[in-house]
This record gives sequence, structure tokens and C-alpha cells, in this order.
Amino acid sequence: MSRVLITGASGLVGGHLLRLLNEEPRIGEIIAPSRKPLTPMDKMFNPHDPQLTDALAQVTGPVDTVFCCLGTTRREAGTKEAFVHADFTLVVDTGLTGLRLGATHMLVVSAMGANAHSPFFYNRVKGEMEEALRAQGWPRLTIARPSMLLGERNKNRFNESLLAPLFGLLPGKWKSIQARDVALAMLHEALMDNAPGVTILDSAELRARARTGA
Repeated sequence: MSRVLITGASGLVGGHLLRLLNEEPRIGEIIAPSRKPLTPMDKMFNPHDPQLTDALAQVTGPVDTVFCCLGTTRREAGTKEAFVHADFTLVVDTGLTGLRLGATHMLVVSAMGANAHSPFFYNRVKGEMEEALRAQGWPRLTIARPSMLLGERNKNRFNESLLAPLFGLLPGKWKSIQARDVALAMLHEALMDNAPGVTILDSAELRARARTGA
């Protein structure tokens, strides 16, 4: 895995993952399309455009692996349409770009409870996104479904701040997880020579892989 593509690198999980990728000696180049310029890093090429799809279109060289850490909330997006664009359309566009560039493995951050048939809008969109990526026919697809993410955000999410102590007490896959652990687990999974197919990692499995890859 020498050349990788990552979207969502300015977010909570994506920021950790970008730094880990930059430190990983097996990574030769990081292509990180974004809406706004990112802080420069040694291995990073950062095409940027207010329309992320246009930034993705600037990527022309081959890549081996794709990471997608895009994600927002209904409140942050402002409208249902904006949320769908961020958490479905741009994720699907990331996958299509990776396939166009020859990638064989995509790793994506989804959410616990993702289900295309869910009565809850957030979970339904996440589930529909997962189904769309499956339909792209990836040789290898890894879906991370973390519970509540912990870590320092540029902008606090009130509901998460309120519920974080409760989620910290829950068992197994329901227990909250540090964003850096999700990033560590994704990198570890990408570096492993595992069998093709779809792998779904909940919070408990993400923590276990993070410990292995740390």
C-alpha cells in the first residue's frame, strides 16, 4: 500500500488518520482532496475546492487504497438534503474516484445502527451509503461502525457532550470510542493482507484492532 486517497481528513477521525498515514513508512504518498486547504504534510498532495467533487476530479494518478472519513450531523448540515450530500453523495463519489484510479480496498467510517431500512433518518442514510458502496463491487470493503466518538473537535456537539459519560459506561460495541482508536484500527486493517470481501467492524472490534496496530 504505497499511494492512498483520503477524504474527510479535516474531521475528527480523518485528522488522526492523516497524521498516522504521514508517519507510516509503508505509505509513499497521500492524496487528500478537501474543500479547504489542509495543513501541509511531507507526503501529502492536497487538491482543494469548495466543491469536494471538483477536488476529487483533480486526482489523476493511481492509488492502492481509499479511506473515507466524511461525516456530519443533521444539525451541522442544516438540511436533510445537505446531510445526504455530505454523508451519502460525497462518500459514493469518493468510492467511484478510488475505483477510477485502480484502488482495490476501500475503508469507510459509517455508524453504529446503520441500516438502509431504519425508520431513523441518520441511520437510514448511513445504511444506504453502505449499500451503495457494496454495489460498486469493491474487491475489499471495510466498514467501520463506531459508537459515539470521543476526541477534541473544532466545534463541540452538544448532544455528544451530554451523552458521552453514559456511553462510556456501556459494554462492547455500544461503548464510546476514541477517534484515534478508530483511525489506528483502519490503518491496521488496511495494512493487513486479509481475504477479499466485506468486513464490518463495530466499536469493540475497532478497539481490539487499535491495540494490535498501536
